[in-house]
Amino acid sequence: MPNEKKPKTKCVEYLRHAEYYDMQSTFDELYARSQAGEIFENLMDVILSRENILLAYRNIKSNTGSITPGTDKLKISDIGKLTADEVTARVRKIVKGAKNGYTPRSVRRKDIPKPNGNTRPLGIPCIWDRLVQQCIKQVMEPICEARFSNNSYGFRPNRSVENAIAAIYRLMQKSGLHYVVEFDIKGFFDNVDHSKLIKQLWSLNIRDKELLYVIRRILKAPILMPNGHTEHPTKGTPQGGIISPLLANVVLNELDHWIESQWQCNPVTENYAYRENAAGCPIQSHAYRAMRNTRLKEMYIVRYADDFRILCRTREQADQTLIAVTQWLKERLRLDVSPEKTRVVDVRRSYSEFLGFKIRLRKKGKKYVVQSHMCDKAYKKVKASLTKQVGNIKFPRKGRGEAGEVRLFNSMVMGIQNYYQLATDISIDCGDIGRTVNTVLKNRLKSGKTHRLKKEGRDLTKMEIQKYGKSEQLRYIAQSKEPIYPISYVQCKNPMSQRRKVCAYTAVGRSEIHDDLRINTFLLLQLMRAPTYSRSTEYADNRISLFSAQWGKCAVTGKKFQCISEIHCHHKKPKGIGGRDKYENLVLVLAPVHELIHAVDEDTIRSYLTALKLDTSQLTKLNKLRTLAKRKPIDLEKPNLTNNSHNGMTKETKKSV
Repeated sequence: MPNEKKPKTKCVEYLRHAEYYDMQSTFDELYARSQAGEIFENLMDVILSRENILLAYRNIKSNTGSITPGTDKLKISDIGKLTADEVTARVRKIVKGAKNGYTPRSVRRKDIPKPNGNTRPLGIPCIWDRLVQQCIKQVMEPICEARFSNNSYGFRPNRSVENAIAAIYRLMQKSGLHYVVEFDIKGFFDNVDHSKLIKQLWSLNIRDKELLYVIRRILKAPILMPNGHTEHPTKGTPQGGIISPLLANVVLNELDHWIESQWQCNPVTENYAYRENAAGCPIQSHAYRAMRNTRLKEMYIVRYADDFRILCRTREQADQTLIAVTQWLKERLRLDVSPEKTRVVDVRRSYSEFLGFKIRLRKKGKKYVVQSHMCDKAYKKVKASLTKQVGNIKFPRKGRGEAGEVRLFNSMVMGIQNYYQLATDISIDCGDIGRTVNTVLKNRLKSGKTHRLKKEGRDLTKMEIQKYGKSEQLRYIAQSKEPIYPISYVQCKNPMSQRRKVCAYTAVGRSEIHDDLRINTFLLLQLMRAPTYSRSTEYADNRISLFSAQWGKCAVTGKKFQCISEIHCHHKKPKGIGGRDKYENLVLVLAPVHELIHAVDEDTIRSYLTALKLDTSQLTKLNKLRTLAKRKPIDLEKPNLTNNSHNGMTKETKKSV
């Protein structure tokens, strides 16, 4: 197993993509205009621009869900085979060229099983409709982000579950809010009122009527049910749609601001001068002390998508808040709460569940401190899934093999540990799970009187050494030598609060999380805009990635590219013998290097070698590419040119043709 690099977050990855296609400055401008309260009436020109469409293709391609087909049976790879001009023209025709306006194809419904035995409906749009939704989302997101509340954390750039849990911990422990109002909205995604949503978009100053029409058509896209029947929705946003999370945040943003207006951002606070702390948050302690002498209800909201909690100081305030918020949701958003799952919890006496964690306060001296575990459902699910995967290790599924099943088990362990390490008592939970899993492992992997678990195996990677190298619980499978990660070897991590200065749509905010491109960006944009003629969109997109990955240098000589004409994109395995436009099959080289890779004529090779003056290491790189292209390696002393077959770009071939 190769040494792993720390993966980039999705947000940072999308920022880089926006820079590749010169859209970041456009998004920054939209964000600034939205903050200033400007009205947006002509967004479709930006949405259907060539750069935004190709950026949407790239963002979808990087998402694992892109390989899931819709009702048209097409995947993102099918779009990648078309040229960039063809993709751009097709998207524009789908949105504006239809006789009756944009008409999305039916959404494929898939039921996802839940731990309680029920199912969660998932809608899978067709790939072209997903591309349209991604184009819209990219332009709408900076506008909406400028108006969203700081107390919402779900499906937003640079925000995560970790930030939401940190906010809960802080409000419980440091602010002394001991009463949590738990809310559960009945079928939120299935009950969103379409007319109300359009009005909310209008109130956010998104007033492009053509765009609002397209969004309405997306919401009313027919749904192909598993039994073959087609339904036409009158309300709700389809779960699985690319734009659905953003629209869900738009719906509940009104709730966020209403709750904030009751206390946190009440007009009374404006009468008190305040400073900012290190995180950029206003210090309003003087205002809050004054407000506690009034009849105002002290409440703070922490929301992740449709899952939210409201924290209060007294039981009376919590009971009043439950009634008020329930009524407000019913009257303003036409949403009902579930009476069975909506309650007030005193976290000094009972656990409150949020995002898979159960949280309470325990007495420590004269104060209360946070204590948290996996919630009971998550605990049972984790134990059952790991135990099941141990069975798959003993009897590997077709096409995976034992090593593949072990790697899947390890990925499950790492995913569980990375998510639940925010719990203060995670070591206790994982320790209990580990004892069960280890017992099953020993029983399942017995071979006669001995078992196949050993203390020695293959060399660990840097990541594995760092994470599990000191664990005495680490074991290896005897035959494959693969390590089995110990689920119980985990330590609590203090959750990190959201940094208010971080923002994906300002230069200052991006500097906190993201480094500027250290390459010739002017040449990169030239490469992006350069015509590729009959080449595929996948080829054009991967060419941009290679320019960045190679730091704007030739892969053989290491020389920086100076102009667009110098850059040649070489197929390691030529297309004539089955090579494809995949990223791993492409490399950027100088034009004469490209000719030299494919050259077979002795005089041509000698002339290029004289001009390039390659050293030993550069010649080694060149010969590797020649070997992959079915060419004989070059000997500097005496070139061997007996192979006259050719599939590349040389002057000799062009003359013969």
